[in-house]
Amino acid sequence: MPDTLTKDELLALAANVLDIEARAVEALKARLDDSFVAACDLCMGTPGRIVVTGMGKSGHVSNKIAATLASTGTPAFFMHPAEASHGDLGMITSQDLLLAISYSGETAEVVTILPVVKRMGARLVSMTGNPKSTMAQAADVHLDISVEEEACPLKLAPTASTTATLAMGDALAVALLEKRGFTAEDFARSHPSGSLGKRLLLRVSDIMRTGDRIPAVSAGVTLRDALLEMTDKGLGMTAVIDDQNTILGIYTDGDLRRTLDAGSDIRTTTIREVMHPNCKTTSADVLAAEALHLLEENKITSLLVADADGKLVGALNIHDLFREGLM
Repeated sequence: MPDTLTKDELLALAANVLDIEARAVEALKARLDDSFVAACDLCMGTPGRIVVTGMGKSGHVSNKIAATLASTGTPAFFMHPAEASHGDLGMITSQDLLLAISYSGETAEVVTILPVVKRMGARLVSMTGNPKSTMAQAADVHLDISVEEEACPLKLAPTASTTATLAMGDALAVALLEKRGFTAEDFARSHPSGSLGKRLLLRVSDIMRTGDRIPAVSAGVTLRDALLEMTDKGLGMTAVIDDQNTILGIYTDGDLRRTLDAGSDIRTTTIREVMHPNCKTTSADVLAAEALHLLEENKITSLLVADADGKLVGALNIHDLFREGLM
């Protein structure tokens, strides 16, 4: 078939799809009633897991809903209904809840397993587009996800209906999140590799340089020796400490430029004469994100890490935070 659609026709077609799907989601709001509240209560009262199942396109949506539930505080997983009849029903226990999804409400692979699930004693919530369907009638709670029309011009491919299903699943997950008191910290614990997880879980102690990797010199050394220490450790600065390892100050690459502009002799000038006393420090147990804020707020690139007595225990710079994905 030749490509006869003009640019304007393509854009109009796409806009029409979005309009149809937006209306489908908007229509769900009018159906939020006691059934939705009952579904939330059943999920909250489930001592086991939420097992989400669906076939075909509904299966893909089910998989996503299960993932969203699991990442927002409601233990859940996806079970393929065809595989369920061949052994995977062993995944379900009487402590679980089955969330069964089918737009028609008559999907054979799903309907087949419902009697077994009911006999186990597991509870059942269904999402269908037909409140009179087998799945709707068998469920403890039914959520109506019917749409006026599909966005597919052939009225065949699930489009608006899958969008509505996904939106209802998100509504359920978010309602449960709030009902459980699920926090950003809880979210971070289940997403430790994500940027939010790192911001909420990663601490200075996890990334700071320690031991021999910390650039540090005593106050009496020459500027030349301090520069050798800075070069060796590669942090663009060095701590200045006393005999008890207490931080006296810091000297940075920026300080070096100012020192040379002033004509100081690096062989005779001591680091005490040119260091910054009362430098900014942080503690090992603060969040790395807080350390980043301290760097940005003070327009500096390096931080010394001190214990409660002001003794040097670590060091980090902005590149360490960058490598951890905090910037």
